[in-house]
Amino acid sequence: MVKLNVVENSPNTTILPAPPSLTKSLMAGFDAVTNHLGLIFFTVLLDLLLWFGPKIRLLSMVETFFNQLTSLPELKTAEMTESINFTRDFWVDFAGSFNLLSFLRAFPIGVPSLMVSRSPIETPLGMPLFYEINSVVAVLGLALLFILIGLLIGTVYFSLLSQAADTGEVSFIRTLHDLPWLAVQIFMLAILTFLLLLATVIPFSCIMSVVLISGLGFAWFGFVLFFMLAGLFLWLMLPLFYSPHGVFLKRLVLRESIRNSVRVTRSTLPTTGFLFLIFVILSEGLKLLWRVPPDNSWFVLIGILGHSFVAASLIATSFIFYKQADLWLQNERLNNTI
Repeated sequence: MVKLNVVENSPNTTILPAPPSLTKSLMAGFDAVTNHLGLIFFTVLLDLLLWFGPKIRLLSMVETFFNQLTSLPELKTAEMTESINFTRDFWVDFAGSFNLLSFLRAFPIGVPSLMVSRSPIETPLGMPLFYEINSVVAVLGLALLFILIGLLIGTVYFSLLSQAADTGEVSFIRTLHDLPWLAVQIFMLAILTFLLLLATVIPFSCIMSVVLISGLGFAWFGFVLFFMLAGLFLWLMLPLFYSPHGVFLKRLVLRESIRNSVRVTRSTLPTTGFLFLIFVILSEGLKLLWRVPPDNSWFVLIGILGHSFVAASLIATSFIFYKQADLWLQNERLNNTI
């Protein structure tokens, strides 16, 4: 009779982690935020500020500009007057609802906000205070100031979320200790994002100018070119999707974090693309639900709370998925070298 000896836990046996699971990452992301509900108040406080706070507007400056423009004798023809009036109506409506405080919702690292897209001009407590800015220099200075503040607060927000997703513990002391270094990396990432945006907008503007001069159908070409611009920007930004994750989770400098982001995105492209699609569907789709109550209804608070929880959970999900994907790639690379 022959006995077979089964050797378990052999030293030569390498147990590799499973490929990252998007479903498990989503569940873990929502659990992480559920265990640290205080993290949603970053978004809640920003939305309350944009809802009840003062409105810093450009309406007076825009109206003054168009009044001076229409007073020029060479622009008083029928065609030019009609064109100017059409453009004026658009910009006056925009300036009447736009709030310079919206720049506190900085990109790419910033606190998510529901009220930025709503641009509320009414509240359940009545009309808010309005402050008009009449200087271009003041507008640019305030916009830059609010962007920098937004990036700084967003850095704190992402750092705390990354801790909740990574270890399940949140430490404000650790975040404050690392904040100067993290802020420098995030500011550089914001500059890079702005340059990539310019790289897509400038060619788009040139093409639109040619379309307008040629007299071709503006509506059809504008629709096509808009989707071309969105596709180009997405193609440039998707490999950088995990750039902040390496900074917050692994304390990589931005250059190394971008390289790691490209590597992780390339190796998990279908899943990463699906994760990005889920982000868009859940965040933008649920916004349609959150926007149902009018601006002067207290039911807007329900939308603010719901949006804050979902947004924080999706960000935590991306950190968890990135961590699993990075670990999986490291073990795959190690296994291939053995």
